[in-house]
Amino acid sequence: MATPFLEIDTVSKSFGGLKAVSDVSFSMRRDEIVGLIGPNGAGKTTLLRLITGILKADTGTVSFKCKKIVGMKTWDIVNLGIAGTFQNMRPFRRLPIIANVMVSCLSPRSMKRGEWVKRVEAKAMDALEFAGISDMALEKASTLSQGDLKRLEVARAIATEPELLLLDEPFGGLSPAETELMAKSINRLHKGGRFGRLHSEGPAMVIIEHKLQQLMKIADRIIVLNFGNLIADGPPEEVCADKDVIECYLGEGGK
Repeated sequence: MATPFLEIDTVSKSFGGLKAVSDVSFSMRRDEIVGLIGPNGAGKTTLLRLITGILKADTGTVSFKCKKIVGMKTWDIVNLGIAGTFQNMRPFRRLPIIANVMVSCLSPRSMKRGEWVKRVEAKAMDALEFAGISDMALEKASTLSQGDLKRLEVARAIATEPELLLLDEPFGGLSPAETELMAKSINRLHKGGRFGRLHSEGPAMVIIEHKLQQLMKIADRIIVLNFGNLIADGPPEEVCADKDVIECYLGEGGK
């Protein structure tokens, strides 16, 4: 049996009397896109923050490529090969968006990733082109729309050349056409596109998303959280038909 690429083992996190994540366990392979869904307040973003080290688990372990990472600093986890985007975007608003991405290009991991790496500016532009906002490279981040800020976050994350990419609502704030383009970019990246060519495949991904129709098209597997508990884990078509999943979204007896 193959060693899990990412392994979450009975992880819990509480805030006061609220248990945001409760004994959650799952593992994923190097070649997977995993969708993480559930109602608002289900614990999805908290779980991603536990993986990235922004939060520390109360109990349980998180292992990446067999290395336990609970308690590690976020920047050390990034240099192991995990990067993420989150809903509360915090760009350097007074700087041009290319400068925002250049910061990611200067991470120790990114700086040592192979002979193809060119000038930092050129690599940052590559990331912006991949995210679809290279035409705004010299504009200040403060001028960007919500949707374009989402794309800037993706550019900053992929510039670190992650092996595991965690995306928190990457389609949020995007129009239907922009959502379609972002989904295609994510799929291309995963299959070894522009920023995956140093490996035989692109990064594994965990994606939180409320636009379920689009997520189901690109995810290999869906994990569902409700009130901090994992209630379903399987192929998209099976999870969509699961009675517990239907009930948590629509209420008991929901149609």
